[in-house]
Amino acid sequence: MLQATQSPVLPGIRAIEAEMVALRHRIHSHPELGFEEFVTSDLVAECLQAWGYAVHRGLGGTGVLGTLRNGEGRALGLRADMDALPIQEATGLPYASKLDGKMHACGHDGHTATLLAAARYPGRAQALQGHAAPDLPARRGRHGRRP
Repeated sequence: MLQATQSPVLPGIRAIEAEMVALRHRIHSHPELGFEEFVTSDLVAECLQAWGYAVHRGLGGTGVLGTLRNGEGRALGLRADMDALPIQEATGLPYASKLDGKMHACGHDGHTATLLAAARYPGRAQALQGHAAPDLPARRGRHGRRP
């Protein structure tokens, strides 16, 4: 059980908090509908490559899979969605959607940023023995519905 003075966040994650919040805001402000996540998948792939992952693209059209190996051991799979919904954003947030009629109302911007934070940690700290595989699949169709 955590003591009142203990943080449930690993120091390595806390150290990249500002970077991950900025990524989430960037993703939130440029939402893309399912199977149209070209800018988002480019961003995810660039991040994973920069952090030492082998990146596989085009899964389901716009999906991204990263693999990081550090010796032998167990595999860790992480998965997040990155598509938005066809909704007009009216939040007034400084990082609100810049695209008319599209919004990350479903939280997938947070899913993507959280997965990237989890992927960044072993890439930064070499804390993993084995391999990690972040997977960001293409998900919904043009109108926000799953195919």
